[in-house]
Amino acid sequence: MERNVEKMLNRVSTVFIIIGTLIMVIMILQTPKTCISPEAPSKPHTHFPRSTCDSSPRKHLPLPKKNARLWSSKAWKTRLTSFSSYFLRFRDLGLLRNHTRALCLSAGAGHAPMAMNRIGLSDVTAVELVDSLPLVRRADPHNLPFFDGVFDFAFTAHLGDALFPWRVVEEMERTVRGGGFCVVAVDECGGDDVRDVARLFLKSKIVDVANVTLEGLKRTSILLKVQDFKT
Repeated sequence: MERNVEKMLNRVSTVFIIIGTLIMVIMILQTPKTCISPEAPSKPHTHFPRSTCDSSPRKHLPLPKKNARLWSSKAWKTRLTSFSSYFLRFRDLGLLRNHTRALCLSAGAGHAPMAMNRIGLSDVTAVELVDSLPLVRRADPHNLPFFDGVFDFAFTAHLGDALFPWRVVEEMERTVRGGGFCVVAVDECGGDDVRDVARLFLKSKIVDVANVTLEGLKRTSILLKVQDFKT
């Protein structure tokens, strides 16, 4: 009796193993229902992506259309207005004119250079580790690919984020002509903190310090004049 039961259980086990194996083979060979045939007509709800197994390349917007969409967004316009208001202060001081050769370091997506263009500057160069064309070109702020003294004005709002702030300052002072200006916007501070930032500038002297609001944040703006040692 026990032998008969054991034989029956073995047969049942074998049957289940065979069935399970067949199911796995069918699942592997069968095309998932979530996949859409490349020949199938496109549908609005299957554009991006069409399915979980769609290996076809995704469509990318041309750069002009991508920029147009970005620059028309509310967030972009808000930040652009903030930078424009900030730079108007330097234009009113006579430090920024239409012909001023300006440099923006660590310029991100390009709000600062666009703001400079917006207030009338025609010669603006902006750099970042990752380019955002056409506003920002790729270059290392620690090692700028420019000759000495080719700019009249240099600005950065991200000195505190630099790997070596002192090196970025060296490059600002090297590429700005004697008598030109460097501006840094740092987290709101005063007294000793301002002096610590100023000590990084070995060839410049503080002209003005002001607490400002930039991109909705409270910042301290430090304006320095690069000394002309040739005179």
